[in-house]
Amino acid sequence: MSKPTLTFGYSTLANRLNNIELPELAADWDVLITVQSGNEFPPTVEQLLKSPSGENVTTKAFPGKGVTKLRNQVIKNATGTYVIFADDDITFSKDGLKSAIAYLEQNKDVALLLGQAVDESGKLRKNYPKKITKLTKLNSARAATYEMIIRLEAINKAGVLFDESFGAGAETTYLGDEYIFIADLISANLRCDYVPIVLAIHPTDSSGSGWGTDRDRIARALIFDRVFKGNRTLPFLARSAFGLRKLGRGLSLGQLIKFIFKR
Repeated sequence: MSKPTLTFGYSTLANRLNNIELPELAADWDVLITVQSGNEFPPTVEQLLKSPSGENVTTKAFPGKGVTKLRNQVIKNATGTYVIFADDDITFSKDGLKSAIAYLEQNKDVALLLGQAVDESGKLRKNYPKKITKLTKLNSARAATYEMIIRLEAINKAGVLFDESFGAGAETTYLGDEYIFIADLISANLRCDYVPIVLAIHPTDSSGSGWGTDRDRIARALIFDRVFKGNRTLPFLARSAFGLRKLGRGLSLGQLIKFIFKR
């Protein structure tokens, strides 16, 4: 196959390889599965033999722990013009992906397209904007990885990767890696657009769904320090604005104050 137009970049643990349901591929699409097994490397031959496979499917194992390490391996090893990130519990809309690629083909300066996702019932997972919107550091905090398609050449040229201090697998800052990635692209003067196209189906529950514990609240608060690093005022203002929108919707007044002041 010549250079793929789209690569599906999966990231998973060795014991979850068999959970992946491969997407329906167009002739010029391929799949890259990156896998890790915590502190054990590599996954056993038996695990890899049972992994999804096919003519356009590649599985690669990497050491270490943390989903952002795998996302970065997707960026470094993917061969498609565009890459969409995926976990082992994601299914995709082929028509939605084709529409997103058409938008990217028509807008060559867009480095990242952020789309929509629905739950198992077909309901939109968030209150998404109704129209195409330019992403900024103030409107992209709710982005999910499986909603993101990147133009690989632009990202590689800018040298932007996921911050491996954040994301699932990190001890304290186990959230926010998607938002930070978009913020870093924006800091690199790359254009990022939200487009109201459904790209994926994702189960209702996810690691980014709740505020339930002090650990959740502190992890979320620290994200804004990283996004607006070097500025003392903007993280405080961003936490205030973001927290106020959550007041009464999972966040009490007392928790809001603690969130703003990282307590």
